[in-house]
Formats: sequence, C-alpha cells, structure tokens
Amino acid sequence: MVASIESSTNQELVGFIWSIADKLRGPYRPPQYRRVMLPLIVLRRLDAVLEPTKQAVLEAKSKYAAMGLEGDAFEKAIAKVAIGHPDKQFHYMFANPPFGVEWKPEDFIKDEYDNLGFNGRFGAGLPRINDGSLLFLQHMISKMHSSPEVGGDGSRIAIVFNGSPLFTGDAGSGESNIRRWIIENDWLDAVVALPDQMFYNTGIFTYIWLVTNKKAAHRRGKVQLIDGTRHFQKMKKSLGNKRNELSPEHIAELVRLYGDFEHNDVSVVESDGQIEKRVCSKIFDNQKFGFLKITVERPLRLNFQVSEERLARLSEQKAFQDLATTKKRKDAKVQQLEIEMGESLQNQILAALQKLNANKLYLSRDEFENDLNRVLKQAGLSLKAPVKKAILAALGETDTEAEICRDAKGNPEPDSNLRDTEIVPLPDDITLPLPLEYDKDASVNELIKLVKGHCEAYFKAEVLPHVPDAWIDFDKTKVGYEIPLNRHFYVYQPPRPLDEIENDIKSLEADIMAMLGEVV
Repeated sequence: MVASIESSTNQELVGFIWSIADKLRGPYRPPQYRRVMLPLIVLRRLDAVLEPTKQAVLEAKSKYAAMGLEGDAFEKAIAKVAIGHPDKQFHYMFANPPFGVEWKPEDFIKDEYDNLGFNGRFGAGLPRINDGSLLFLQHMISKMHSSPEVGGDGSRIAIVFNGSPLFTGDAGSGESNIRRWIIENDWLDAVVALPDQMFYNTGIFTYIWLVTNKKAAHRRGKVQLIDGTRHFQKMKKSLGNKRNELSPEHIAELVRLYGDFEHNDVSVVESDGQIEKRVCSKIFDNQKFGFLKITVERPLRLNFQVSEERLARLSEQKAFQDLATTKKRKDAKVQQLEIEMGESLQNQILAALQKLNANKLYLSRDEFENDLNRVLKQAGLSLKAPVKKAILAALGETDTEAEICRDAKGNPEPDSNLRDTEIVPLPDDITLPLPLEYDKDASVNELIKLVKGHCEAYFKAEVLPHVPDAWIDFDKTKVGYEIPLNRHFYVYQPPRPLDEIENDIKSLEADIMAMLGEVV
C-alpha cells in the first residue's frame, strides 16, 4: 500500500518506526512496557535518521534508572521523552498498534484530554478503556504537517486496526466522536479490508485506514471502501494463526482499486472455491457515514386506585419510609419521639387515603389528585412534594386507556418505559463539519436548526404510522459516525432448496439406521 500512498517518492524507507518496547523490555515485565508503549509510537519522515531519537530514549532510560525511579514514575518519565518532539511533524506515518490493549492506567492521557482539549492530541474524545487503538491514530494525526491548502506539505497515515474502530461506540461516545472528527475534517481517504488469518497471534479480519490531509481534488469529500478479504493465497506452511498472505498480484490489484477510485469497481476473486467477479470498491460521500440518533417519546398514561394491594406498595416508597426515621444521633429520647411522630403521620395518611372509594378506578390523574387533596385537607395534612410523589407512584399504574398525564404547562409527560430511539441518516446535502462541539454537554440548538425538518419527515414516514401519539425530544439528539464496511459488500446467499435439504436429511437418517443395524 506504500506505493499507493506516494508513488512519486524515490526515497527509501529509513527505519520509520523504532520499537521502544525492544529498548525498554530488559528487566521490566510486560505490564510495564506495554503501558509505556500504548501512547508511544515513534513516527519519522521517510528520509529521517532515527539515531537521535534512539539515543535520547536510551540516555533517558539510564538517567532515570540511575535515579532509582520505578513503576509509574519510570514509565511517565520515559514517556515524556519518547512522545516528545511536540514541535515535529512527519510526512508519512505507519503503524500496526496492538489490538484491544487497555489504556485505563494511563492517567496522563485523561489529564491531557481534560486540560488541553484540542490543544492536545485527544480533543475529539477518548475511546473505551479496553481498546486504545484510536489513541494511536489521534497521536499520529497530531504529528501531521499542515495541509497544502494553508501552505503546508500535508501528511499521509496508514494504520492497521481490527474491526472495533469501524463501528464500536454509540452516538456521542468517544469512539464515534473520533470517527466524526476524522471524517468531518475530510481526512479519511480509504479503508481497506484485509483477509483473515494474516497475523501470527490472531485470525481475525483487519483493516487498513488511510488518513491524509492532502487528498487529490477528485477524492475530496469522499471515502473509498475496498474489500480485499478475498485477495489472498494460502501459505505453504502456516505460522501460528497466520495461514493467508498477500501475493504481489494481490497487492497490485488492491493498489489498482485504490488508484482507479471507481465506485462499484470489480475484481476477479475466489469465493468458496469458485472464481467470480465481485464488487470490491465503493465510494461514498462523507455524509453517508454520519447519522442522528433521535429520542422518541410517548405520553405517560396512568390509572389510580386506592386498593389494598396498592396501599401496601406505599410502605415500600422511600419518601414514605423516611417519615418514620430520624437524623438525630445523640439524644435517644428525641430519636424515639421523632420516629413516633413519623409513624403517626404515616397512619394519618393511610387513614385519609382509605376514605377514598377503593373500588373506583381513576383514568385521570388530575381527577385523582383533586380527590386526594380533598381528603388530605379534611384530615388536616399538608404533605411535602416527595411524599405526594410517593403516593402517586404507589397508587398509579400504566394504562393505555387512561388519559395523558400533563405537566404544569399542559405538555404531555413522557413515559420513560416507552422511550425509544431512531437512527436517522444525515441529510445528503448537509455541510460538514456540523455545528456541534465534541463535549457531552454541547448544545444541539444550532444543529437542530439544520436537521429538524429532515428528522420530522423521517419521523412522519417511519414512526407516526405505528405510534401516532409519539413525538421527538430534540434536546436529546446525538450525532454518531460509523463505517459499516462489511454491510456495503454483503452479498446475499439464498438458502439451499428445501427439497435438497430434505434429501440430505433422509440420506443421513438412512446411514444412521444402517449403522444401528450393524450394532444390533
């Protein structure tokens, strides 16, 4: 793939990655050097000389070891040297970070995110703690030269991931926001799906992400997906889980697909022992990878009844229980007095409620509250809001035939048990980047101005026919990005004909009966 990234260069690759792990392994056990390695990938220009970096880290190792630093202190000290070069950028960067490595112990990563935001490397967000792959990519992006549009040279990145960074993480999550940041800045050039069983330690499918801030004009605003899962040959001798390899012909074909940049471009591949033509290249606008996650609410409908069963539930409500508790800690007599007063109030409430008709089923909360307030007033009781809320919770049950419960402004209250979400694709013509910040509390007001009509049209067509009393809570809207590469290249395989399956079953049954006959 290097050839496809920059065919014009005549420079040879000069040690573009130097493994810090090999230099730090020594007396330190795997948990230590892995924790050092996660954020520390040395990225160099193709014509760079690595010796200064090597020397700096080795000198730092000797220095801090001589100081007696161990554990976290040693790791952080070395980290500052290894991830240094804050003023350096690189034209070409390549990495194959470890899959599924936990980064939770790295407090300085979270500190950088919290304190520096986009002035650091991780402003778009942090992935979940059990997979730090996207941290590597964010670090590499921080080392890119400025784009040609602003007078820089630009940079190109190739990084190998497992499938997780393509789609893991809900809308608004760290992973989704990192994908959004990359795609909305038009840095994602292509994703190439590789065959499985390509690595010694794992047989999973892997994916090359090509990231750049110097796209050719015809590639701008678009992402190319390449299915290379069938471009392989079997190895003569497997190495661990590695049983497949790319031949020079396979590599040339993948490079051709990338270079031709054609939607629905085909390759001749082998599938289930058959040679066939398959679509192996698809091209999409950046907007196609984004979506809106809208929250669909339905109204709360409750009936109320003062039956023995529901009255018994009142004693389980915390606010009602707290009436007969005390916060006094020293004076036992005062404690006992407060408890007795609380129990008396509980009994008065129950007595007042029992004056209501136990057989009447209220289908209106307003009507029930009116009657409730009346009997409480007659009993001379003035209850605080939490206790009233506890009474309503104990005596109420959801009922689709009941009237809608409304707030003080007359708006329907949502039923959290009926709350649902819908995934709405971004409008094709929306301008990127979206007017939405990356922190979890960012206002969606400006975004909603752009997408409200689009969401309402989707809602009217897809939701209202099934639940006509539903509505959208736009304040809960979230933006998500995913790269469903496998979905785009999925080819439906019809099941075998029933007659054929039935004949196979009969044949197996005959074989079984024959074997049983031999035993008997």
